Amino acid sequence: MQQPGTEPLWLDQPQPWLVGHVSPCRPGLYADCSPEGRKILPSSVIKQKLEAKVKQIEHEQARKVYRKERDQLKDEIVIDLLPRAFSKFQTTHALIAPQQGLLIVDASSHKRAEELLSHLRTELGSLPVVLPDVNHSPSAIMSQWLESADTRPQDFVILDECELRDTSVENGVIRCKGQDLESDEIRQHLEAGKRIAKLAVDWQESLNFIIQEDLCLKRLKLSDSLKEKLDQDSPEEAMERFDSEFIAMSLELTRLIPMLLEAFGGEAVRP
Repeated sequence: MQQPGTEPLWLDQPQPWLVGHVSPCRPGLYADCSPEGRKILPSSVIKQKLEAKVKQIEHEQARKVYRKERDQLKDEIVIDLLPRAFSKFQTTHALIAPQQGLLIVDASSHKRAEELLSHLRTELGSLPVVLPDVNHSPSAIMSQWLESADTRPQDFVILDECELRDTSVENGVIRCKGQDLESDEIRQHLEAGKRIAKLAVDWQESLNFIIQEDLCLKRLKLSDSLKEKLDQDSPEEAMERFDSEFIAMSLELTRLIPMLLEAFGGEAVRP
């Protein structure tokens, strides 16, 4: 547990990005792995050195150090400490499927995804990609899936987790986990005007994930049945097993994405 005042200072220093493309036995499917290095300096160390420097100046020069000078001293201390700072590397993976016109990034935030795309643009010269856009509101369609099972595509099975949002109340959110989402209770919330913002589904007994209203897929993983099959067929070597799982996930994603877009009215063509 960190003590108060010891939070690390993250510095986006321009560390080398290792951008590589590998095709694990499947033509047209590429894995992009981009490790990014960041320097970490404990803020308590910077604060301690800054206070010591300020006291030294005030004692030796018999004057007060004001904010502008303190900020300048802090910058100098950070620059001095950087060579001795710890480096932490974070890796962002992506699937590139040129034939399907897809680039899928495995990232915890839009910012990290955009960082990877930015470096790919630097490497390639240009990268004309856009976020998916559909004709129908994902929130409205997912709400219909729970209101009426007849509207739900056969390939999608509703699981036991969702988030409902009340559009009439600021920050009005209901989170359900381990619940029967086709129960009368959930239906009553929908009839009251709430809409689905996140929904956990199983697709073709192959992938489990949560669909968000912005079409991001969270907690994406292979289904238990597909994992069992891979466990039987996969080699024991770590890299070969990674290749096997990557191929399985890649193939399923390239089939899923078009069907998912179609479920929300198809990809929109904007003027």
